[in-house]
Amino acid sequence: MNVTVNGEPREVPAATTVRALVELLGLGEGPVAVEQNGDVIPRAEHGSTALREGDVLEIVHFVGGG
Repeated sequence: MNVTVNGEPREVPAATTVRALVELLGLGEGPVAVEQNGDVIPRAEHGSTALREGDVLEIVHFVGGG
């Protein structure tokens, strides 16, 4: 299935959830914010929100520093 993540086309397995995509991208360790087709997906819903063909996702992960 084809989706766009942060402006880049990606192919992901069918039935991929937001949480699975975040883990696939290696971002599962820290807090992330995910927008799917213009709607922010609450973190509590990442595991139950399925991706669909053609979805456009923006993912922001937070990096600490000083």
